[in-house]
Amino acid sequence: MTKEKLPPLSPCETEILRLVWQLKDATVQQICDKLPAQRKITYATVQTLLRRLERKGYLKHRVEGKAHLFYPAVAQDHVIRRSVNDFLERLFGGDAIPLVQHLAEHGRIDAEDLERLKKLVENE
Repeated sequence: MTKEKLPPLSPCETEILRLVWQLKDATVQQICDKLPAQRKITYATVQTLLRRLERKGYLKHRVEGKAHLFYPAVAQDHVIRRSVNDFLERLFGGDAIPLVQHLAEHGRIDAEDLERLKKLVENE
């Protein structure tokens, strides 16, 4: 499966994938330990999500002793870029301005963020 044809992620899969990216490689137990305390996800559920991510092409694993270590098969920036582009296309017809406007109007972007964005645009 090519990187461009990876299937979409569920919110739970995205959460688990983000943790694997943070840890670089991880066992099921390490992922369980890294989940927020208020998240009531069982070991078996984490294991199922990791296997699903592997089947979808986002993760790979290797065996070390009795443990299965899961690691990313796809770079984080690739998945973020594709997900954001898909989101922009679906909700805003590919136009980022309404998204940024919404974020600014609802307090998710402040003046400092806008200055950082301005510098990014100027450096392009």
